[in-house]
Parts: sequence; structure tokens; C-alpha cells
Amino acid sequence: MKTIKGKILVTGADGQLGQAFAEILKKKKIDSLCLQKKQLDITDQIKLEEIIKKYRPDFLINCAAYNDVDKAEKNKKTAFLINATGVRNLAQTCQRNNCILVHYGTDYVFDGKKSSPYKTTDIPHPLNKYGRSKLQGEKYVQKLCVKYYLIRLSSLFGNNPTASFPLKLLTWIKNKKEISIVANQVFSPTFTKDVVKMTLKLITTDKYGLYHLTNSGYCSRYEWAKFILKEIKWPGKIFSVKGKKFEIQAERPRFSVLDNYLTEKILKCKMPSWQKATRAFLKEMNLKK
Repeated sequence: MKTIKGKILVTGADGQLGQAFAEILKKKKIDSLCLQKKQLDITDQIKLEEIIKKYRPDFLINCAAYNDVDKAEKNKKTAFLINATGVRNLAQTCQRNNCILVHYGTDYVFDGKKSSPYKTTDIPHPLNKYGRSKLQGEKYVQKLCVKYYLIRLSSLFGNNPTASFPLKLLTWIKNKKEISIVANQVFSPTFTKDVVKMTLKLITTDKYGLYHLTNSGYCSRYEWAKFILKEIKWPGKIFSVKGKKFEIQAERPRFSVLDNYLTEKILKCKMPSWQKATRAFLKEMNLKK
């Protein structure tokens, strides 16, 4: 891996991906400034411009996002304000200040009607307002920036009890002997720390553009939950159900697996499997028996 030349500004450092960046950048002693939402709201363009001009980063890695898929159905304005308008602010400000923008997209820009992994050349067609807001953000990046890395992720998990599926699962099984999990949504679980490591490699390549980045392989939410519960030796029973059984506001794509080929070809390395990544996370959190 080449040495990163220059300074990195991270937005959304209080989220699970931002936390992982803050931890790894500090460990690697890379010159960086990691700001939480209370320190920098990306919807505030004046403050954003002020901070960028003062710190003069070479890279801005945006981990700020509105990620509540169901609440986005009712809070469309907020979702678009953060995921679209906020990203437009970042794109414009980075372009004006000769700063390379790294922004994260989502597998939910696709409708899930494909039966093979989505390539970066596939045309997006989001099913829900969250996906639409993220797609609009992508368009702003591509239209307003010359130098950018636009990286789509899938089912991100890390150290955030309110957003990370493995940690939410552990709260669901408390004092229960059985649990039901959706089996008709297929994707690639993706560990925050693997995303950070691969992103830091990617930004040394100078090969700007759109990428897909997930842990390798794919599974249903039920299969993932079953794997986690087996790893922690939970004695209860897990049942598979269709998504319609649960009252959810937003429609989800049934198959949203992303094709990593381009990313792995450029970086000349494969992403760890979702099983290996999940084991690493459980071990890190002292949850693996």
C-alpha cells in the first residue's frame, strides 16, 4: 500500500463508519481531523467552507448520512437534506478547494430484480425514499466533482448498537427462546473496518470514479442471524419468515448484492468473506464463545 500523502478530514465521525475511521487513522498516525455532527453539520455550507479553508484537507471522507430506511419514508425532507443537499455542499466545497471527495453510497439504489450481483454499470432504480435520497447524492458528486471516489456499500455493521445488525440482534434475543428473522432479502454484510482499510488503499491509486465495496459472498438476513447466533452459542430457536410479516414502512430490494470486481482488480486483493468479517467483529466485541 502506498503512503497516503496529505491530510484527511472525516465527517460524521460519531457514526459507526466514522468511528472506525477515527480509530484506524489514529492508529496509523495519519494526519487527520475527525468531526462529529455537533462539530460539523454537512448541511451548513458556510461552516463547511470555513473548516475546509482552515484545515486544508487533501481528502474529505464523508461518513455523515441519514440511514434510517423506514423513517425516511415519513421524514423525506430530512433524508434528502442530509443525503442529497448535504452531499451537494460537500461536492461543491471540495471542488472549489481542490479537495478529493470520498463519499459512500448504498446497495439500496437498486430495485433487487436482478439475480446476479449488481455492477457499477447497472442503472439504479431505488424502491424507497432513502434509496432515492442516496441516489441524488451520488448524482451531485458525479456532476459537481472532478476528483472523487464514490463507493457503494451494503448492510454496514460495526460498533453501533442502534445501527449494527449483529448488535441489534443481541438485544432482540434477550430473555427469548425463539426469534423470527426475514429470509427473503439477500445482500452482502460489510464490516466497517474492512471498508476503512480498503478505502485507504483506494485513495492512493488516483483512479477516481464509482466503486462497489462489500465483504465477499452473500446471504439472507436470516442466514446471517443464524450464523451469528451459532457463533455466540445461543441456545434458542431461529425461524425464517418473509418480510411482509413485519410492519415496515419502506420496501426493500430482495437481492441487492454488489459486484466487487472493479475494486478488487484495481487494489489487487479480495475482500474477506462476510463470515470471516462477522467472526472478527464478534471477537473484537468479546461476543464470540
